[in-house]
Amino acid sequence: MTDGATDARRISSLAVHRDDVLAAFEARERGREPTVLRVVAPFSGRMRARLHVAHQDAGEDEIHVPPSTFVADPPAFPDVDETEDRLREAGEYDLDRHREAHQRAVERWRERVDERLRDRITLPPATDHEVTVAYLD
Repeated sequence: MTDGATDARRISSLAVHRDDVLAAFEARERGREPTVLRVVAPFSGRMRARLHVAHQDAGEDEIHVPPSTFVADPPAFPDVDETEDRLREAGEYDLDRHREAHQRAVERWRERVDERLRDRITLPPATDHEVTVAYLD
């Protein structure tokens, strides 16, 4: 990406929905689809990054930003088996409690991730071009 409208160095800030970052990061942590935040040319000073399932590498006119790029010191994703173990140890296990307890653990994880969103990121791939990030609600 080195000429005109496809030069990523033209970007100074990204706007992204915080829920898109959280959803993409959660999908990655659960081992689901290769979810990224995609920025599509023509590149200019202020750009939007949108949720995207990347079944192939980024083309010359797009940037795929891994969701972890937006998170400083990401917390570990809650393990469904550990949730089950805690309930069984407490003698409180049943399928509904397990589902509800794990759902609460994921909600707490999402809150911790949200608290750790970065104000600035470096755009991939392996560049030193840093941009500011504006999170949309």
